[in-house]
Amino acid sequence: MGTDTVRAGSADEAAERRREQRGWYFYDWACSVYSTSVLTVFLGPYLTSVAKNAADADGYVHPLGIPVRAGSFFAYSVSLSVIVAVLVMPLVGAAADRTGRKKPLLAAAAYTGAAATTGMFFLGGDRYLLGGLLLVVANAAQSVGTMLYNSYLPQIAPPEERDAVSSKGWAFGYAAGALVLVVNLVLYMGHDSFGLSESAAVRVCLASAGLWWGAFALIPLRRLRDRRSTAKEPTAPGFRQLAATVRDMRRHPLTLAFLLAYLIYNDGIQTVISQASVYGSEELDLGQSTLIAAVLLVQVLAVVGALALGRLARLYGAQRTILGSLIAWAVILAAGFFLPAGAPVWFFVLASGIGLVLGGSQALSRSLFSHLVPPGKEAEYFSAYEMSDRGMSWLGPLLFGITYQLTGSYRDAIISLVAFFVIGFVLLARVPVRQAIIDAGNPVPERI
Repeated sequence: MGTDTVRAGSADEAAERRREQRGWYFYDWACSVYSTSVLTVFLGPYLTSVAKNAADADGYVHPLGIPVRAGSFFAYSVSLSVIVAVLVMPLVGAAADRTGRKKPLLAAAAYTGAAATTGMFFLGGDRYLLGGLLLVVANAAQSVGTMLYNSYLPQIAPPEERDAVSSKGWAFGYAAGALVLVVNLVLYMGHDSFGLSESAAVRVCLASAGLWWGAFALIPLRRLRDRRSTAKEPTAPGFRQLAATVRDMRRHPLTLAFLLAYLIYNDGIQTVISQASVYGSEELDLGQSTLIAAVLLVQVLAVVGALALGRLARLYGAQRTILGSLIAWAVILAAGFFLPAGAPVWFFVLASGIGLVLGGSQALSRSLFSHLVPPGKEAEYFSAYEMSDRGMSWLGPLLFGITYQLTGSYRDAIISLVAFFVIGFVLLARVPVRQAIIDAGNPVPERI
């Protein structure tokens, strides 16, 4: 009877874990539409056009009296958003670890971001400053929310399940992005038949991403559960927490080494995601419908890629699989530099390559990092991880914007991003991952 009771308890725990994992997937389903429809497709070209409407005769806007080329305003806004996120995330992460109450913080971040995104419906004319403000708020909120969401992974999946669970989460997100992009494409291309102007159709697409985010965030908020804090040390108050997190990481130098590599190569990935539509519209003279179709292709193939690279990781280990994906990223960017203008077919070929490596490189990075986090420090460490995730990187967009401002060429701007993948590859290859997991105090999976 005792054995039967234990087995029944184990079965109940497994069922509860599966239920919580399914709820966890739906946060990716909820917020990835923002990343796809807003950040990747519509907002970059649209905010750039709004900034150009407000520009002077030399093509500059002047936020706070600072001369900024209109074509760089979007990239600078993305960069500014991460400065806000860097200040906020360690505070929120430390509070989550200290109290064990992640769900209220996740809800606050999700609905702040959803509200800012919905407010983009009112972006029009020459209101580029409003667009920049809403972008900063939405990006920072998404960064905080995703940090809290990621920090659940070590709690809802044992080590042997994490690659698969993380990959399924990314696949859910890309599937949602693809579904909503189909609707966006129908609305945008048929805007006249719906009685909408082109600008109004874009604004409806932007706002609908915020409504989707808010609606589907209810599912993980119902299924995920808070856990009693296991942190052994009190966390520092105020802005000292950022420094405290870094000091704590210095006690785990191999974890810090992986994080440094990730911050660099993912900076490149997120900059490609956020600036690809601007590159396609401004440098390659591609229409909005072509860009939407290309991103839709990326979303569909990213589902396949995330699951396929998850399988490769089970055969060859997550670290080797990520390294292979970084080589592919560098090759893709080099090919992008030579793409001819006005040739959508070649743009679709490039989008196919991005889709196949995008989901897997991100999903495996997340699951690999989860093994390197000391128990009880999940949210705090994932706050540092999230500083470079989901388009929140600051150095990549800044380099992209400065390169364009200095050269006036988006081709020069896009090729400059290869450096992130080369440096990230070298740094990641030098990390002894198995030893890093042991040093963090976690069990080592059979294949890593």
